[in-house]
Amino acid sequence: MADMIQFTIDGQSLEAQPGQTILQAALDAGIYIPYLCYFPNMKPYGSCRTCVVDTESNGRRMTVASCTANPMPDMVVETQNESVSQLRRGIIELLMTEHPHGCLTCHRIELCGPQDMCQRHVDVTDRCTICPKNERCELKDTVRSVELDLRTPLNYYRRDLPIHVDDPLYDRDYNLCIVCARCVRVCDEIRGDAAICLTSRSGVSLVGTSHGTSLMESGCEFCGACIDVCPTGALVEREYKWEKAKRQVNTTCTNCAVGCQMVAEINSFDKVIRFRGDVNGVPNKGQACFKGKFGYEYPNHKSRLKHPYVRRDGILSNVSWDDAFKIAAEKLSEYEPDEVAVIASARGSNEDNFVAQQFARIALNTNQVDSAHNFTPEISQRINERWDSNHTTHSIWELEDARSILVISGNPTEEQNVLSVPVKMAVRNGAHLVVVDQRETELTRYADIWLRPKMGTDHILLMGMVRATADCSLEEGSFIRERTKNGEEFRNSLWEYDLKRVSEACEISMDEIIAAATILAKEPQMAVLLGAQTVFPENRSDVVDAVMNMRLINGSIDGHGSGLYPLHAGANTRGSELVGCAPLALDSDLFQRLDEACDSGIATNTPMGVCEMFEAMRKGKIKAALLMADGFDFSANELGDVRQALGSLETLVVSSLFDNEVTAYADLVLPAAAYTEQTSTVTNLESRVQLVRKAWEPKHGEKTGWEIFKGIGQAMGVDGFEYDSASDVFDTIASLVPAYGELSHASLDNGSAMVSLGVSDDEMPYSFEIMHPDFEDVTHSSNGMLFAPGRVLHQSDREVPLIQRNYLNVVNRVEDIVMHPDDAKNISAIEGDSIIVRDLSGHVIASGRAVLSSSHPGIINTTTLFAELATYLEECEYPDPAPTVPKLSFKHITVERASADAEAHQKAAATV
Repeated sequence: MADMIQFTIDGQSLEAQPGQTILQAALDAGIYIPYLCYFPNMKPYGSCRTCVVDTESNGRRMTVASCTANPMPDMVVETQNESVSQLRRGIIELLMTEHPHGCLTCHRIELCGPQDMCQRHVDVTDRCTICPKNERCELKDTVRSVELDLRTPLNYYRRDLPIHVDDPLYDRDYNLCIVCARCVRVCDEIRGDAAICLTSRSGVSLVGTSHGTSLMESGCEFCGACIDVCPTGALVEREYKWEKAKRQVNTTCTNCAVGCQMVAEINSFDKVIRFRGDVNGVPNKGQACFKGKFGYEYPNHKSRLKHPYVRRDGILSNVSWDDAFKIAAEKLSEYEPDEVAVIASARGSNEDNFVAQQFARIALNTNQVDSAHNFTPEISQRINERWDSNHTTHSIWELEDARSILVISGNPTEEQNVLSVPVKMAVRNGAHLVVVDQRETELTRYADIWLRPKMGTDHILLMGMVRATADCSLEEGSFIRERTKNGEEFRNSLWEYDLKRVSEACEISMDEIIAAATILAKEPQMAVLLGAQTVFPENRSDVVDAVMNMRLINGSIDGHGSGLYPLHAGANTRGSELVGCAPLALDSDLFQRLDEACDSGIATNTPMGVCEMFEAMRKGKIKAALLMADGFDFSANELGDVRQALGSLETLVVSSLFDNEVTAYADLVLPAAAYTEQTSTVTNLESRVQLVRKAWEPKHGEKTGWEIFKGIGQAMGVDGFEYDSASDVFDTIASLVPAYGELSHASLDNGSAMVSLGVSDDEMPYSFEIMHPDFEDVTHSSNGMLFAPGRVLHQSDREVPLIQRNYLNVVNRVEDIVMHPDDAKNISAIEGDSIIVRDLSGHVIASGRAVLSSSHPGIINTTTLFAELATYLEECEYPDPAPTVPKLSFKHITVERASADAEAHQKAAATV
């Protein structure tokens, strides 16, 4: 480690890390220097100059901006002398000539209320007391710190700019902007989007949108980063805009598998009024996504379920918790192990889902237990079977240092949003990006090469890239000789993957395959983001093997920037796997430990995953289920027809926060505790264990998942559920699951911990997987058609027409339905015709005009704008919209040419 730099601030000796600025070192030491344009994790900017300090080094005195100047050895820094203080006051006075400041320079501001008459004749709209960021304003703190006197004139230059309240989720009032450019910089430097920029009006710098006048057309992803860094009231969340927080709670977002660390601001009525990224959060470094930033509010909702309900003669009636547990125990005890299933919450904590699998295997004697959104278990299972799971324990932010990145069948910019941030930064820093996906996603806009293989041939394409690497002699020979034991045998097996046949099977040109293999092989630091949204279940294990073969032949199996990142769908899918709430092999180590820990032994029937469970429900094989519905997406394409499945059950017990489409089928409804009402742990996609901290006690006796399973288990008279707290449950987990062995709630209260998985020695030889290609055609459906929708932030080649709905901007355009000419010919359609796409149940899922440019027969594509998701979140009537945000799921479809009436309607809509 480089030597620390010794210097002095105001007589106090400090140490600075190499590369730190004076301001950063001072803040780390608890020394306050006023600043406005600086913000953690962003590059030094030095525009506001409020952080000026006097320095002396080697006999030379200078006045510098501390946010851009680095300390020198033995430097002496003065932050409060008279010359610096006078300079700061002058800078602040100049800055406030364009900002309402009547209150900022008033001696009685602390005594004023919003309704009080202002004796200084300051306009009511210019007062701090009616600003949405009153008492949260950094400008106010800075003005107080420099101790301005009252000679500052009351007048200021009024910009008279329009207040933008016509876009979803947050408001923009640039009359309050001090042009610190924090919002512009975080959008560009951190998020990589550049949706907002500095503009000019009559020579005056202002903040505005990069494209058009609305965020809907500028490429904004509504992550809220600009709001969190804004030092004034220029950018504020619309919900609870005027509410003041009484306290803050550091917690974990449970809307996706990244596990962003967030700060929940709580008001005096125990409501979460704001959610902002924690700049000290290790997985997210202060960043969030639109679902995390704006989808937090559901624990506050007045329609929360408050008491257990039982359905008698079709009517739900109140019952006590004790009676509810007895009813659930009696109903579920009636079924054989193969007839009952337990589906844990996608947001369920490690504690919840551990007790869920314990309840299933001990109380119900069934292995039919899984977390609700474990849609691609084949990925993790294959990694665990063939490879050391430690390959998946790389920090998210290592991706910034990757030199090449391969993204397979995933949409991380929407579903694991913060994970995509370092990917975009890596590309900006020169890394190469290859995307394998049939859909157009945001990362395809950053890709060097975007490969769109025929459905069902992803694994063949990847192995073709491995063959191309070998043919071009780009393999990492020393790594193969020293770290693998069957390298020569594997190389000989590649003759089966003739590139001409691979090209024909995947419908990808040989040149593209070779080019993709070349740019990945030339960089040893190759990271892989592995999804399976467009990969058929029967091919997922082969995709894992092909990916690992590629990493081995490139010599990028371990090391910084060479991580493997499975793109889990559920927030705690990784944790659920580790604690056993997943389809476990009966001979696995964890299964054996769980069996040994139970005096009476546990279930031995064949495990079943959540997708299989819903299919078994529809077929009548599973007759009863206990479903934890917090965060459950009842529209998930992977689960098939959820309504039919639940309607086929004889008994359904549901734990939920709200009445919804699931509780409509329930015989017993149990009110669930939200993330604000529990202290528990979750494990994110990088295998980092983090605390969800309680913000308030349940107001009506709502219970967490582990408490519900405990109650029903005890009502059934089963031993093993003697837990008094979530901490007790976690201690049991730590005793049975080695990955958690050194952890506890107390240790995690000081910060997160990335667990160590697997037991293999890194120096043990790896084995290539010998694979044999299957070049047979893949049949997609009865009519051979699949819908692969895409979504991006911005399309520079297309206009974005907007209309107003409920006073908010809404995208209103006719979409392009991209299809192969042969498919168009089959329905007698030509370029520009109106097309309707239906799922196999007959519901319209897309419509638009035909564009005949697809390279694959049988695949229908369309690319919509991300802004429509912000509209969905704003308009969704369900209290918890985040889990139901539309995904880019492929579907079996039928396609038809629209009738004349439908075509006329589309043309009319396009001209609005």
